[in-house]
Amino acid sequence: MFDSSQFLARSRVNNRQRGDISEWVATGIVWAISLGVAGILGWILSDIFWQGWHQLNWEFLTTAPRNAGREGGIFPLLVSTALILGVCLLVAIPLGLGTAILLTEFTPVGSRFGEGVRLSLDILAGAPSIVFGLFGNAFFAKTLGLGFSILSGGLTLACMVLPIFIRSTQEGLRSVPDDYRRVAAALGVSRTAILHAVLLPAAIPGMAVGLLLGIGRALAETAALIFTSGYVDRLPTSLLDSGRSLSVHIYDLATNVPGGEVNAYATALVLVFFLIAINTAVAVIANRLSNK
Repeated sequence: MFDSSQFLARSRVNNRQRGDISEWVATGIVWAISLGVAGILGWILSDIFWQGWHQLNWEFLTTAPRNAGREGGIFPLLVSTALILGVCLLVAIPLGLGTAILLTEFTPVGSRFGEGVRLSLDILAGAPSIVFGLFGNAFFAKTLGLGFSILSGGLTLACMVLPIFIRSTQEGLRSVPDDYRRVAAALGVSRTAILHAVLLPAAIPGMAVGLLLGIGRALAETAALIFTSGYVDRLPTSLLDSGRSLSVHIYDLATNVPGGEVNAYATALVLVFFLIAINTAVAVIANRLSNK
């Protein structure tokens, strides 16, 4: 006689076993992919460290390059990179924050203006860096008369960072529940007070992510800076002077200077340390502001 209860019990056991196997397989695939990505990153960093650490010393960090970069240090390049990044962030942060607030809080959902701006930002976020370089050379260097300068390079990088920073800040603002806005409006609190006391603190994690991604792209940029900030490896005296960034210096040593590989690895190692230090500082500041 057919026992339906035993059949159902066996079916449940078999389904549970299949589910366990599928879960183990999925977990294994995820772990394998994660370990593979981590392994590739570790291999790249270990290769840079192994090839460049013996060249790092105080003289390398405080002297100017000599013999086309084969000898000497990278001090003018550090100054140029810091100035370019400073110009980029000073322009990108207020513009990006203001645009994100406008699109999220003051633009009606589904409006043509808002959708057009969002589509433009998505397109710009995926545009190749060489396109930004050509734009910066044509507009900042030639049309505005800034020439090959740190100011041209910083403004061009700001154009590259803005789409990423704006979209991440938008997502941070959208993560705040609408109930907060309704309660504040019911209590008669102004929009400015809501932004300052509720929305911006809640959006800090998204802003930090966008800022970190933007800084990483700016520090590693080469093509855009070749056409805007230039190749000059002297110590800049103003923002209108040409300046060579660390990434451009690495590119030049690796491709155009025979025998420059050692200093190229050492410069790449300094760039990695520079990026880690900035990312750590931004993360700590964002965490403190969020907790506050």
